[in-house]
Amino acid sequence: MRKIDRIKENLYLQLFWSFFKLGLLTIGGGMAMIPLIQGIVVDQKKWMTEEEAVDCIAVSQGLPGVIAINMATYIGQKKKGFPGAVAATVGIVLPSFIIIIAVVKLLHGFGDNAYVNGALTGIKAAATGLIAFSTYKVGKQVLKGPFSWALAIISFGLIVGLSVSAVWAILGGMVMGLIYTSVRNRNAGTAEGAAETAAAAGSDCESEEGKAAEFLPSDDGGEEK
Repeated sequence: MRKIDRIKENLYLQLFWSFFKLGLLTIGGGMAMIPLIQGIVVDQKKWMTEEEAVDCIAVSQGLPGVIAINMATYIGQKKKGFPGAVAATVGIVLPSFIIIIAVVKLLHGFGDNAYVNGALTGIKAAATGLIAFSTYKVGKQVLKGPFSWALAIISFGLIVGLSVSAVWAILGGMVMGLIYTSVRNRNAGTAEGAAETAAAAGSDCESEEGKAAEFLPSDDGGEEK
């Protein structure tokens, strides 16, 4: 195998380069990166399934820090352990680190420039669209029942209407999810137990009927033993 092929197949380099490109080319912050990360990790690289990607988003959102960095660390750890987590995390952070320093140096003194302000306005509008698309895509994968829809609507209302911290909303959702799963499993166990009891009762009835049939008169007027 040629050296270039070995480099291309090196998973550490793949993790670094994939997330470096994301950090370099994605505008709009961590939320805007979610659908792009999913596209690379799930569709292109096949590093995760759709369900695993949703779990990654949930865990990353529930932890302190930027969700895109958390996701990169999570994916790197899952694929190649701690070294993979470092490679992916450095890859997604490094472009922003370099670009921010360059932008501060180059645009110093241009804060009141109409063209600069216009460009920033367009960037913010486009980033809002990316975040909306991310919300739609994640919601389509996660909101699949009345419980998840109700929890999402309540959380949204608490955060927007009552200014409840997103941390409390996430913790509350976690607790409600645990309670919901516990109740559902208990009900399923009760239903399964009832079905087993009914089946056992039916079997006993059939057995009793069989025993009773042994003592019924036969067609020739005799009695079966």
